[in-house]
Amino acid sequence: MAKIITMGEIMLRLSTPSHQRFIQADQLDVNYGGGEANVAVSLTGFGHETEFITAVPDNPIGQCAVAALRKYGVGTKYIARSGDRLGIYFLESGTSMRPSNVVYDRKDSAIALAEPGLFDFEKIFQDADWFHFTGITPAIGPKAAALAEEALKAAKKQGITVSVDLNYRKKLWSQEEAKKVMTGLMKYVDVCIGNEEDAQKVLGFEPGHSDVNTGHLELEGYHHMFSQMVEEFGFQYVVSTLRESHSASHNGWSACIMDGKTKEFYRSSKYTIHPIVDRVGAGDAFAAGLICGLADGKNMKDALEFAAAASALKHTIPGDFNLVTRQEAERLAHGERSGRVDR
Repeated sequence: MAKIITMGEIMLRLSTPSHQRFIQADQLDVNYGGGEANVAVSLTGFGHETEFITAVPDNPIGQCAVAALRKYGVGTKYIARSGDRLGIYFLESGTSMRPSNVVYDRKDSAIALAEPGLFDFEKIFQDADWFHFTGITPAIGPKAAALAEEALKAAKKQGITVSVDLNYRKKLWSQEEAKKVMTGLMKYVDVCIGNEEDAQKVLGFEPGHSDVNTGHLELEGYHHMFSQMVEEFGFQYVVSTLRESHSASHNGWSACIMDGKTKEFYRSSKYTIHPIVDRVGAGDAFAAGLICGLADGKNMKDALEFAAAASALKHTIPGDFNLVTRQEAERLAHGERSGRVDR
């Protein structure tokens, strides 16, 4: 099994129960999560060795976040204790035609204020096979962006495969800021993951006339967009999830991939997900599934099918973490969709 390093922010998640509005809720459900942390949990569940890199405050709330990762076997020995606060996000889960809503309270969090040099990346990456980050980390602030670049330089120096999930967050930064910072980081990336919005707003590429709101997906547009991205940045693989949002409770879900060398293009099986229990973390579950498949030595088609299945299952699990086994994802990828009781 591979050793995979992820780096980013883990946050306290406070969500309204039973699809309540914020104004209705008298209590909030407590979870922990964050893009790269979610990926690490999934990969650990698939059997890979992981280490998660972040900074948390040296207080009980910071320790709770670390404990949430340790519970699922994620390596935490390089997590730094610094700063005064853990980032928080509030989640109001939508249903039917009402979308979910996220409110961030993460300004001046521990990882946002972490100084370059806080981590010994040469030591961290010494025996690693893969490094994964997302566009959320540089969006947190200038120091986090500098920290991400420091990590990327160290990873590439040691010949480690690097993946990114572009993950544009409009509540964290503008398109102009995202494009300026992320374009400069793409030279370190081997596997680029995202969706049509990420590609457009982070890197400036558009997938033809696709409209996820109506369910219309122009695959030729994705193929053309991927070709442009490979030509610009030299990616080994370019990958996009394909979400058809019929409502907050009913989505179509699939993905597509292109080999940067051969230009071979492939779309996965499609899943109809209804009702959705929790879609937060589905993209992270997809990234983890793809990393797992490629690190296992699967061809790109099988890796994509595994990733699509694993992330489809995430929609059925509350919380940020995708608590799905390798066997469950493989069964779904191989066509077992009945949902019958496993006795």
